Amino acid sequence: MPKGSAELTNARKEEIIAACRKLYEDMSFKEITLKEIGQQTSFTRTSIYNYFETKEEIFLALLQREYELFVEDLNHLCEEKNSLSGNELASELAHALERRMMMLKLLSMNLYDMEANSRMERLIEFKAAYGESKNAVDRCLQKFCPELDEAARQTFLYAFLPFVYGLYPYTMVTEKQKEAMNVAGISYVYMSTYDMAYTSIRTLLKGLH
Repeated sequence: MPKGSAELTNARKEEIIAACRKLYEDMSFKEITLKEIGQQTSFTRTSIYNYFETKEEIFLALLQREYELFVEDLNHLCEEKNSLSGNELASELAHALERRMMMLKLLSMNLYDMEANSRMERLIEFKAAYGESKNAVDRCLQKFCPELDEAARQTFLYAFLPFVYGLYPYTMVTEKQKEAMNVAGISYVYMSTYDMAYTSIRTLLKGLH
């Protein structure tokens, strides 16, 4: 175990978040409880309350980690590439989203409950990570699309961000949902996360030129 209270606290938080992530791969948000999460950790369930008051706070911390990884990807992109065309930038952003399926799932399905049932300090920590992701996308636009002024970049961001919230349910479609669409007679083109993100981002960028 790491030495020092700060290191121990961080290690235990990460263990709790990792346990939550593992459960969420096979269970629904509603099915997962603090008891279930505690059973996946090396310490007692009651110890979880030293770090998180509700399961929603744990999920919110998981979403915060996903945003931080998204920002790392975008910062690396800015450092690694000197220039990108609009289509290339759309592809890179689409791949960055594709790598964050957990982020997309949490955003589309459970964000309201997580925010409503978390303490203000936890919500502020999350909002800071979210804000940094917005800034990271803007930095990409400034570097790779220098012809876009601040107003154009803001137009892109306020179309891109709501789009991200709805991306998961449009691309992760169950067989039951497909059957219902067929019976209802609805024609629908099923696309991968990357394909839908790339097509939409490319269209947004082209509309700003």
